[in-house]
Amino acid sequence: MQSTKNTYAYLARYKTQASTIGTILLAFSSASFAAEANKSGTPNSKKASEVQNEELTLETVNVSGSAIKGPVPGEPMPVYAGGQVATGGRVGILGDKSFMDTPYSVINYTKELIQNQQATTLADVVANDPSIRNINPRFGRFDQFTIRGFNLVNSEVAFNGLFGLVPTYTVPLEGVERVEVLKGPNTLLNGMSPSGAVGGTINIVPKRASDDPITSVTATYASKNVFGGHVDLGRRFGTDNQFGIRLNAVHQDGQTSFSNNQSIERGLVTVGLDFRGDRLRLSTDISHLENRGTAPLERVGLRTISGQMVKVPDADRIDRNFAQQWSYANTIDTSVAFRGEYDITSTITTYAGFGARRGRYDFLRVPVSVDALGNFSARSNRFIRDEDAVSAETGIRAKFDTGFVNHTVNLSANLFKIQFNNLENEFGTVSSNIYNPIDNIAPNRSGLSNSAPRAGETQLESFALTDTLSILDDRVQLTLGARRQRVIGKTYRADGFKTAEYDENGLTPTVALLVKPTENLSLYGNYIEALSQTPSAPTSPTTGPDRVANPGEIFPPTKSKQVEAGVKLDMGRYTTTLSLFRIERPSTFIDPITRVFALNGEQHNIGVELNVFGEPVDGVRVLGGFMLLDAELKKTSGGINDGNTAVGVARTNVNLGAEWDPSFLSGLTLTARTIYTGDQYVNEANTREIPDWTRFDIGSRYTFKSGGKTITLRANVENVFDKRYWSTASTFGLTYATPRTAFLSATIDF
Repeated sequence: MQSTKNTYAYLARYKTQASTIGTILLAFSSASFAAEANKSGTPNSKKASEVQNEELTLETVNVSGSAIKGPVPGEPMPVYAGGQVATGGRVGILGDKSFMDTPYSVINYTKELIQNQQATTLADVVANDPSIRNINPRFGRFDQFTIRGFNLVNSEVAFNGLFGLVPTYTVPLEGVERVEVLKGPNTLLNGMSPSGAVGGTINIVPKRASDDPITSVTATYASKNVFGGHVDLGRRFGTDNQFGIRLNAVHQDGQTSFSNNQSIERGLVTVGLDFRGDRLRLSTDISHLENRGTAPLERVGLRTISGQMVKVPDADRIDRNFAQQWSYANTIDTSVAFRGEYDITSTITTYAGFGARRGRYDFLRVPVSVDALGNFSARSNRFIRDEDAVSAETGIRAKFDTGFVNHTVNLSANLFKIQFNNLENEFGTVSSNIYNPIDNIAPNRSGLSNSAPRAGETQLESFALTDTLSILDDRVQLTLGARRQRVIGKTYRADGFKTAEYDENGLTPTVALLVKPTENLSLYGNYIEALSQTPSAPTSPTTGPDRVANPGEIFPPTKSKQVEAGVKLDMGRYTTTLSLFRIERPSTFIDPITRVFALNGEQHNIGVELNVFGEPVDGVRVLGGFMLLDAELKKTSGGINDGNTAVGVARTNVNLGAEWDPSFLSGLTLTARTIYTGDQYVNEANTREIPDWTRFDIGSRYTFKSGGKTITLRANVENVFDKRYWSTASTFGLTYATPRTAFLSATIDF
């Protein structure tokens, strides 16, 4: 009954949005039918092609030729064997490219993988990649990752090539067609990301209506008792199916597998409209997400006493959520994005994109920083943040020849701007223990303001030019390019006084070479730089032994560099990629003595990655690989930490997933996945570390026909042995692993 009441309340909250979306759909539909009527003469007249098909029976014509090398404009790259990975994707300014023609390390996950693994957020998908690790608890306040040993937050995630449009704290996937991962610094390719990621970036590709009608309904369950539903509708209409509409609507509600009354309520509506003509391609995407969670799990910091960090707590002794029952994390994100492409000629294409997002976030939390016995005491903290962001790009892409050399030239301009307002209140000291949590009385928040004053602004501007020169039927490709960037940053006090400002410029070049001795073998190497916005000093805590001495201080952008070489071998049914890389980046951390957050030396990550994906044998699919990484600190203050390993970077990461379609029952698939992460240091002095861990996941799905409809039943269990461990370490604290969690769903495709 309570779930039904929540559902009605949820629908009521979305009445205005639903009405607006309905109006848009109706207008879009009317315009498309009018266009079809005008072109055909009367609304009910048949097209000439239809009449011909009725009157003529053509003989079968056999067509032979080579496979399509490049992408089809307006269409996603084809799916690779096994269906879990695509044959290519967006490579920033270079456009859509096959992974075999991309001189960088990339992987592109498909909607089939998203559906079959019952992924709801970006964190669920990137768990397949050995180069990526989640560094925030599941069902926590937000998602955060590392790629190649460097932090990546959701603001580094692009939406259809534009930064700043996905939700800041959690990226939902029900309206997503592809998750495209590009590893390594890529400022030249994508423009400078809002928070300056170095290890890589992720691009989200929204769903589009297909030529075949889509009507799909899914019922979901996640332990402890989170129930939900997902509706996916898609239609194309008009002359040659030029117009398309794709609608996804989601609702989830209930208690999670973490005990101590942790619950979530999640609602999502996405609408994708598109037009595909002979030369013109247009799209509009609208998204509205609301997340409400109680008792979100916090990362665990370690107290520093007399300059020494306390011992790492025993994760095996933690058997329930230590967050306060009255703590919460509420987020609302609304965004709209427009994109268009026009083929001026068969070799010249111009494009533009624009988007805006409004984010409203409200958190009530208790920072957790423990002593040797697991005790912690802190003032409860209410944090409100408002974000208003705009993002835009425009450019032109041209192909031409100079003698025997083919050129693909790209010229683009990017703009990103965000204003953020912050309001923080501390009140009511809370004392508890991570092993034996104590429920404190909820703090009195009456009289607190809900209006957050302006805290800062960031504006990123850039111009980029690249030229890919190719010879010998694209067997040898050389990419040269540079991006000129301007970074403007400002911070303000609550009274509106500007406390800091910088206006910096930088040039980031790249050179990349790809050689294909054979059609299924690619050798590549690249050098690329990235201009990164240095993280600002944390704003809390400002008191106590774990205080930050310079809260909110901002720093000028820094430059990072990568050298990479690799090989890609496509055997038709499966692909193996191997890459070696070195990334150098200035590092930041809090000095354990002075408690000042500042630039302090450099971090050099040297690694090797091996990935494999595909279907090597009928009915057997594989996805995974490993990364070996040495993350060394250099040029630290006084040389005290020179040669040490960076915080939170494991030397060995392994992911291996497999699917098997047994012959004894058609439609049945059994799945298994193993994830291993080596031990990680907790502090720069390397005196504290968390042990390595291994997680096992299992699952199955069964697809069958009933009443002319396709039904798919899915069941997945993560952390099947319910192992308790610290999954990751970071400068922000330790992440407690998700307990055993079961996911069930039933999908009906009409």
